[in-house]
Amino acid sequence: MAELTGIERAEAALTASGIAFEITRHGPVSSLEEAAAARGVTPGDIVKTLVVRRSEGEYLFVLVPGDRQISWPKLRTHLGVNRVSMPDAATARDATGYERGTITPFGSIHPWPVVADATVAGRRVSIGAGGHGVAALVDADDLIRVLGAESVDVSEPA
Repeated sequence: MAELTGIERAEAALTASGIAFEITRHGPVSSLEEAAAARGVTPGDIVKTLVVRRSEGEYLFVLVPGDRQISWPKLRTHLGVNRVSMPDAATARDATGYERGTITPFGSIHPWPVVADATVAGRRVSIGAGGHGVAALVDADDLIRVLGAESVDVSEPA
């Protein structure tokens, strides 16, 4: 049997989660604003999935709205650690099965813990779905619930 593509893994995981979702597809984009326009949402409604190294061989997903960025001091304080870092592209791919720009917790080859920035909740958002130009529109509260995500203030304006 052929191995599933990233898009197939993400869509299968979304389906298995039981939440309502709508897949959107668009061609290449060169900015957050272009991606938002192509998906029919605002830049703040695009949720970036960032892979963060907590310690050697231990990662987590951090979900942050497109118009915000991780606040490293807030994230370190929340996790109770002195140091976290972003892995290089190859390490992120090895940890998730997805290449940068396509990473999503849905269908990841390892179910890493998820931290969702507190500003994600309470709206409809667009999250990556395993391929370039492929995303899923979902209710953010459903997203947080099915991923077992901690909803915590870990971001700041970009």
